[in-house]
Amino acid sequence: MSEWLVLTLAMAAACAVVLTIVVINHRRIPEDDDPSETPDVIEYMTMMIGVIYAIVLGLAIAGVWEARGAAQETVRQEAQAMHEISARAEVYPLDVRTRIRADVDAYVAYVVDEEWTYMSENGELSAEGTALLEKVRRSVTDYQPANDFEGQAYQPLVDQVAAADDARGARGQNAGATMPGVVWFGLIIGALVTVGLIFTLQIRRTGRELLLAGLFSVLIAFLLFLIWDFDAPFGRGISATATPFTDLFPQVTG
Repeated sequence: MSEWLVLTLAMAAACAVVLTIVVINHRRIPEDDDPSETPDVIEYMTMMIGVIYAIVLGLAIAGVWEARGAAQETVRQEAQAMHEISARAEVYPLDVRTRIRADVDAYVAYVVDEEWTYMSENGELSAEGTALLEKVRRSVTDYQPANDFEGQAYQPLVDQVAAADDARGARGQNAGATMPGVVWFGLIIGALVTVGLIFTLQIRRTGRELLLAGLFSVLIAFLLFLIWDFDAPFGRGISATATPFTDLFPQVTG
């Protein structure tokens, strides 16, 4: 199911539930009920709970957005390290640099074409991708430099392999959901409480009040969806992309 369809259904459902409860509740209110009798303390508590929940929502959105940015940065670092390996191998003999570049291209092509989908579906890295990176490492480290010029390039190449491995590990750690279940519990319960406080103020069936109640519930549903969508940096609609790989290796991924 499309994520935008899920968003639409969630917001519509939240709005429909709130409006239905308002209408049903209004029918049960006696004719002599006076809304002005609502204690002032209820309005104060409603305001404070709303403010607290808004802060929690803001922190949650900032947290998942930062996690997405960090995930995208690890992809950039990994792609840049692989590009450096391919470029720095120029100092090696033709057969050696051809082998290294072929291994790098095979790894990049697999990451973009296959592992990205595997990672979004399973929340982890694939064993095949790990094996391909290990093959790149072996191609770099198994060669013995024939002169000082090649020797000076050897250690930087090894360092770039280590950098790519480190970035790949970070990508694997960010592959799944980042928001703990207890936080989701708090966000959902907070949403129910915050929306439920609408009824403590004895909302009526006037068009203005119904409109505000509906818009408020839609806003809460949208913000929760936004957090859920950002929560898996590689798995959902607004996710980190493989653009750094496609930009640096157009001949492989184009």
